[in-house]
Amino acid sequence: MTTHPNSFNSPDSKETHSFDDLYEINISRRQRNLNHIDNANFGLFHVRTCIIAGIGFFTDAYDLFVINFVSIMLSYTDSDYMSYNPFVRASIDMALKMSAACGTLIGQLVFGWCADRFGRKRMYGLELSIMIVATFGSAMSSGSFAITTWASLIFWRFILGIGIGVITSEFATVSKRGAMISAVFAMQGFGILTAGIVSVVTLGAYRESIVITDKYIDPVWRIILVFGAIPAILGFYFRVTIPETPRFTMDILGDIEKAERDINNVLKREDPLIQYNPICVIDGPGATWQDFKEYFSKWKNAKILLGTSLSWFVLDIAFYGIGLNNGIILQAIGFGYSQDTFSILWNLSVGNIIITMLGTIPGYWFTVFLVDKWGRKKIQLMGFMVLTGLFLIWGLCYSFVKQYMAIFITIFSLCQLFQNFGPNATTFIVPSEVFPTRYRSTGHGISAASGKLGAIIAQVGFLQLKDIGGSNKFVDRLILIFACFMFLGIFSTLLIPETRDKTLETLSNESPRIIVNRKHKRKASG
Repeated sequence: MTTHPNSFNSPDSKETHSFDDLYEINISRRQRNLNHIDNANFGLFHVRTCIIAGIGFFTDAYDLFVINFVSIMLSYTDSDYMSYNPFVRASIDMALKMSAACGTLIGQLVFGWCADRFGRKRMYGLELSIMIVATFGSAMSSGSFAITTWASLIFWRFILGIGIGVITSEFATVSKRGAMISAVFAMQGFGILTAGIVSVVTLGAYRESIVITDKYIDPVWRIILVFGAIPAILGFYFRVTIPETPRFTMDILGDIEKAERDINNVLKREDPLIQYNPICVIDGPGATWQDFKEYFSKWKNAKILLGTSLSWFVLDIAFYGIGLNNGIILQAIGFGYSQDTFSILWNLSVGNIIITMLGTIPGYWFTVFLVDKWGRKKIQLMGFMVLTGLFLIWGLCYSFVKQYMAIFITIFSLCQLFQNFGPNATTFIVPSEVFPTRYRSTGHGISAASGKLGAIIAQVGFLQLKDIGGSNKFVDRLILIFACFMFLGIFSTLLIPETRDKTLETLSNESPRIIVNRKHKRKASG
């Protein structure tokens, strides 16, 4: 039988399709698959995906914020630490807290790009592997003639940061997407809380020994650090069993058949797949430097990346400026002051737990329940506005407020509440929604890396400036500086779109760009 050069004869059917027909067929199949994802009922797979991805965020937050306790504990175990001049001590503390942020900045850029090139699933498994190795390396850090414990720990914290590098957004239904992403992100709150609880429990177990000698703080901080590997190990298997996201499979790999199978499997759809001849190959637009420049050279796309990056940058200056220095701030107001080492460490750990319970965790979950009702942009604007006011009040009334512990803790907790029921959550959610599939991880990585740049600047600024005029005398001015950055966040938010109730394809500012690869046309025509 002779086949027309511009037609295709299916072995499964006597019907003949032209290549233009195949193009329309595959556009239709792609849209049908997207509709299945966007309009699916919220089910067990969505819960499972949130839990698995959430384990990673739990571990990320635990590992990043546990350094609050560890850095103070290390100062009691290093016999030479107090003999260093104040500048050296401040530099060591700064390097220890900055190392993970520096690694994270690099990891977010590199893994963001790699996830768009090689797939989300592959990169998430690699990230967890790096985190597990680096966590054990951190816990086993020790000094020698050639290297100090501090230097070894700083190195492993940097490697850990690289491993802390969006998959949920691509599996989420439109109506529940904000809640799903924010629920995953909210696991950070439990990670921060667990860091405090593990510190209290471990300190309690070694209480009698620490009272005798500070040397027993050494196993305490090592146990606290190594605990971070436990959820990572538990989550490793489950995280790599998540299938590749259907959008990546269709739009980047060009395999509509596999995407359909994955969708039917995860959504437990019973309708059989419609079989099409495999001669039709779909070429999705790949992530290339030329295409990247072309896409972001358009102001409507560039302004979104600018808005997400600036918002995350200004937010993290305050979020990490305060978050990684909770212990210093609590010490500055004399929270739980005591003469013995155990009581100091115990009180600081308990203080962090109180603030996390009062402000951090409620803030995350307010976002989970309201983000799909209020919208991302409204919550982010509200958060930046309220934080501007709170930081102004806190900074201007600092001398008065710190005399009254209850008032101080209330303001501190409110700041934590509106950071998380506000820009800390939405600066994560929006970048995972507004970019096309081929640049979703890259765009999110650039935005997140901008935030980590803000975190690094915050650490350098906080630790170098806080003692101007005396020990912790400049903290009130630093809080006022944070207020200025929160004010800037109001304007950066105006650059981003509202993403509520919109599909990821609508938000990417692009029409479908699937094309039929004609390289097999000669085979079809004989």
